[in-house]
Amino acid sequence: MEQLLTGLRAAGEPTRLRLLALCAYGELSVSELTQILGQSQPRVSRHLKLLVEAGLLQRFREGAQVFYRIADRSEEAHLARTVVDLLPPHDSELNRDLQRLDQVKQRRADLAHNYFRENAARWSEIRALHVPEVQLERELLEVVGDQPVADFLDIGTGTGRVLELLASRAERGMGIDLSQEMLTVARANLEKASLRNVHVRQADMYNMPLEDDAIDLATLHLVLHYSDSPARVIEEAARVLRTNGRLVIVDFEAHNEEHLRLEHQHHRLGFEDTEIDSWFAQNGLDAEQCRGLQGSPLTVKIWQATKRAQVATG
Repeated sequence: MEQLLTGLRAAGEPTRLRLLALCAYGELSVSELTQILGQSQPRVSRHLKLLVEAGLLQRFREGAQVFYRIADRSEEAHLARTVVDLLPPHDSELNRDLQRLDQVKQRRADLAHNYFRENAARWSEIRALHVPEVQLERELLEVVGDQPVADFLDIGTGTGRVLELLASRAERGMGIDLSQEMLTVARANLEKASLRNVHVRQADMYNMPLEDDAIDLATLHLVLHYSDSPARVIEEAARVLRTNGRLVIVDFEAHNEEHLRLEHQHHRLGFEDTEIDSWFAQNGLDAEQCRGLQGSPLTVKIWQATKRAQVATG
């Protein structure tokens, strides 16, 4: 009862209701919320603090900025969604807020477009060396299958494309990446696709801010070759997987294209099957059949594994 009353008290104020409604549409920074509401940052921050303490909003830091989004699980999350659903759709103040929110999203999209345009040549050069992305995505969807999962994690999410691709198969999805520029691109893409069950976070793939046994499906899509310690990445991915959770790795078969190391910061020139399988085995993962998509000169492999149940000892 007290938990419910705390949530209702936190939501029961005009500015906090507006904040709750805005954060239901996606992740917003303090400065963005301040622009939309036309109030001072200290005032907005105080309201946000109360909503977070009541469990109605989630707060996370990304570089110098702090972002907020509506809670996505727990009883408080259900209350937050219920309150937002009860707001009158024709309220003039809320509609003005949503118009300003559209302007914020457009600015994000412009930033993402500019970054993508500046780096398009670099990415296009690599894509030309392997199979078309449409074919690769089709194969990935087939490997993942149609069985829905509760919690999905895309490690090194980049533009958020895999998060977007698999969003319909997950109840909740999160993509992590260290690059703020790539997270700007990912957010813009997810907002454009109107996906509210997935979001992105700035995080290190060697030390992810997730509990043990928290994820049903994790993906590493053309990420592992950038790592200077791929074994540690797989170890960390295995840690967050639940029993029978799956890890799917999309990356290059071992190759000799040395220019990718020099010009595109690839730490590894692909991987051997035996190497990936050994890392799976070391971390309690049972390897499944891998698939190969031959390009010229790069062959893309899709390795997959399932986390086995821990055997009790003693």
